[in-house]
Amino acid sequence: MASIADAVLEDLPAPARWGGGNRGSVRLYDGRWNSRGLRVVYASTSLALAAVETFVNLEPNLQPKDLVSIEGEVPDELKIGRLDPRSLPSNWHETGIEALRRFGDEWIRAGRTVALLVPSMAIRGEWNVLLNPAEIHFRRIKFGEQVRFRFDARMFRQS
Repeated sequence: MASIADAVLEDLPAPARWGGGNRGSVRLYDGRWNSRGLRVVYASTSLALAAVETFVNLEPNLQPKDLVSIEGEVPDELKIGRLDPRSLPSNWHETGIEALRRFGDEWIRAGRTVALLVPSMAIRGEWNVLLNPAEIHFRRIKFGEQVRFRFDARMFRQS
């Protein structure tokens, strides 16, 4: 099994974990890789990367107290796609690039793979993982229990 899905999320009851408009399954807002209304789970290849991805989207000096991490494993027999960064526009790492949303929307709708590796904007050379809850094999991904997650308080000190 490929252990690829560590995510830092708001504390959620298990049935809602990937189902609604939360950080894990973006549906209420545009995401980097999806348009509002299309569900996708944003995860990372490590807990450290998931933490950085979460941290860069926090309000400055506001330490959240309701975060959890959830580890997941995709069975080896399930196909995991990998986006070639060379196929992206040269400015892909800037915020609000519509081409990334269109690409992600197309991937979600096509349902060819349950997971897709995409490059991290926060740490170049690292990979995030998109999971498609609408893909038929999504239910075969094994998710662990929620584990409380806290950032080190030093990350929120004011100067």
